[in-house]
Amino acid sequence: MRMDAKGWGVWCPSASRFITGTGSNILSALQDLFWLSKSKVEKQLQIISVLQWVLTFLIMGIACTLILMYILCTDCWAIAALYLAWLVFDWNTPKKGGRRSQWVRNWAIWRYFRDYFPIRLVKTHNLLTTRNYIFGYHPHGIMGLGAFCNFSTEATGVSQKFPGIRPYLATLAGNFRMPILRDYLMSGGICPVNRDSIDYILSKNGSGNAIIIVVGGAAESLNCTPGKNSVTLKNRKGFVKLALRHGADLVPVYSFGENEVYKQVIFEEGSWGRWVQKKFQKHIGFAPCIFHGRGLFSSNTWGLLPYSKPITTVVGEPITIPKIDNPSQKEVDFYHSMYVDSLIKLFDKYKSKFGLPETDVLEVN
Repeated sequence: MRMDAKGWGVWCPSASRFITGTGSNILSALQDLFWLSKSKVEKQLQIISVLQWVLTFLIMGIACTLILMYILCTDCWAIAALYLAWLVFDWNTPKKGGRRSQWVRNWAIWRYFRDYFPIRLVKTHNLLTTRNYIFGYHPHGIMGLGAFCNFSTEATGVSQKFPGIRPYLATLAGNFRMPILRDYLMSGGICPVNRDSIDYILSKNGSGNAIIIVVGGAAESLNCTPGKNSVTLKNRKGFVKLALRHGADLVPVYSFGENEVYKQVIFEEGSWGRWVQKKFQKHIGFAPCIFHGRGLFSSNTWGLLPYSKPITTVVGEPITIPKIDNPSQKEVDFYHSMYVDSLIKLFDKYKSKFGLPETDVLEVN
């Protein structure tokens, strides 16, 4: 800052001119020069929020296990021993609805997570609190970012949009064998995607429960790539049978943009790469994908951060399902066909509204 003939002023290099005037003008100029502007701070917080979730998804379980083993070998072994004792006592909690925390679900970090893409939840029909529901979520994408943000946090207002409905996002049961990670997942209302857990929630937890199952699972993640709208559903009928056994209504859910946030190397059927992926999927429960997003400091470099592409999750109309203790294959096939038709109609109705050409069709594999 220096004086000019008119009084106080400041040189603004970006504008290549000398700004003069009152103190408010000086403060305004300084704010322009100061690199930590409000928008930049918010953008950095958005990046940090997404980065912590990606690292949680990829390495938190293994990292916490290794840290716990290390602590057992130090003078602080008693802390690890106490936690392991608690783990044994608490082992079956994930199968009984978990231990959700509204405080965790309402963390501000999830709002930054939402705004990074951004992610949006669209309600098309009301849900009765006197019924239970199974939401079929499509597509899986690489990490199911829309499923997590919309149903395991309150960032998009799921509790306000569907009052009285308790969402439970179902994921791999193996995650709940990992110390610390299991508690973190349960705090968001995440449960194991196995029969024991789903049976408990739908039969012993009252009404107003909604279990979100990413139907395509690991198999579907192998085919997700930007510009492709396909779901693995033709031979996925177990969720329909569960719905019939409990009389839980089926709700199709489609996330436009889920496949756009990462780029993946797709191995063709019959290739060695696809063979390795299927072996992992069969024996471990997940399929290793070779993918990349953007870098931490620049969107022009490769990295683990997803691209900031909008994800819009549309919750469709519920399909009323009767309670049949032992449904026949014919009954399962009938309601499965009804569900597939409903999902296709949902996709066709909203595709042009959320950025897809009218000519795009949903491929059901």
